[in-house]
Amino acid sequence: MSASTPCLLDGKTLAKKIQLELQAKIAQLEPKIGRPPGLAVLMVGDNPASAVYVRNKERACQKVGIASVGQHFPENTTQEELEEVIARLNQDDRVDGILVQLPLPKHLDSISLLRCIDPDKDADGLHQVNLGKLVRSEPGLRSCTPAGVMRLLQEYNITLAGKKALVIGRSILVGKPVALMLLEQNATVTIAHSRTQDLEAVCREADILVAAVGKPNMITQEMVKPGAVVIDVGINRVETSGKPRLVGDVDFEQVAPVASYITPVPGGIGPMTVAMLLSNTVQSYARKAGYTISL
Repeated sequence: MSASTPCLLDGKTLAKKIQLELQAKIAQLEPKIGRPPGLAVLMVGDNPASAVYVRNKERACQKVGIASVGQHFPENTTQEELEEVIARLNQDDRVDGILVQLPLPKHLDSISLLRCIDPDKDADGLHQVNLGKLVRSEPGLRSCTPAGVMRLLQEYNITLAGKKALVIGRSILVGKPVALMLLEQNATVTIAHSRTQDLEAVCREADILVAAVGKPNMITQEMVKPGAVVIDVGINRVETSGKPRLVGDVDFEQVAPVASYITPVPGGIGPMTVAMLLSNTVQSYARKAGYTISL
């Protein structure tokens, strides 16, 4: 593949393929288990972006046959009320996955709430037990966005072993877990962040570049090594001529001509995140009933 003809890493198409596989698994397991898998998405307040994500998740659940038991709470809901709801869902046999939609209103402590979720129902893969299993390379539920990145790289048979991988961003949601997953596949991993000196030079060394910072079009052509694989995790809303549109952390028009593979925004990692959420829920569902599934 020449550097001038990049291959699009099409997360939208792969997510549909995964959804069809999940649908088939559920159709197979539901008669044996006697109920469909259940996912509870808890949303607090009226963040418009969160509302869109939650709707997308509910639609995706419907498509594959997962019962969505989403609950929407007013902005002034207390920490104690949410902890009680999570405790009930932990005990509810119809629920296989629990997700707290982030960000939460400022008065709520998201870390404490995530710790309340039963690790076996942690659909988002963010509980400290599951993050600890990732550090130790033990089986467990994996963070959805990083898992989506890895599944997309796998689908396109992109070799990671021995390659220099750079992750820009060190959040617990994406940066740290995706770095660990790349390391698990024998890549040589560097994490860059706001204190990194001469970021441009560090970027130009990378065979695989993962941008997860939340800054529109931050990665430009001169920062990318010709032939690099570029994964854009950023989803940023920008106004162009008064119209909102979504762009990534990578300046796609500039970078695409020099990359060998690149993810579009939208249509790259976003759909993969939802697909991995559904996959985690179905895996919990199967495991509880004593079945193992591979996807």
